[in-house]
Amino acid sequence: MYPLAWEVIGVIDTEGDCAEWTFPADPGAVRTARRAVRGQLHGWGLDSLGDLAALLVSELVTNALRHATGPIGLRLVRPSGRQGVLLVEVSDPVPDPPRERAARPEDESGRGLQLVASSSHRWGTRPGDTGKTVWFELAVPG
Repeated sequence: MYPLAWEVIGVIDTEGDCAEWTFPADPGAVRTARRAVRGQLHGWGLDSLGDLAALLVSELVTNALRHATGPIGLRLVRPSGRQGVLLVEVSDPVPDPPRERAARPEDESGRGLQLVASSSHRWGTRPGDTGKTVWFELAVPG
């Protein structure tokens, strides 16, 4: 299932070893990004990573929506060979890097980056020309 065209600002590429989309800064972007991730990973034969990748993408897209007013980018890079890592990147126009925080048991938010950190192989952020990119890697089961 690929995202509907009206829910995506632009599909940059979904062929080859890289897939890229741009979503509006709208709450529907979270659902559409999850659908895009699952669909692309299915197409690449990486269904085993679909649920986890979609969950982590939804956390990062939600963070971007909370702080950004501009478009949100999503990029997947397929691992080379049967082993390796899937690279997932979420970009937004806000230059400030996200901050991991310790959520208290009664807090209703604040666990997204903890989830990304504990569930991924590696993760991090990097500044861009306009904004930042938050990325994570998932090990491909061998």
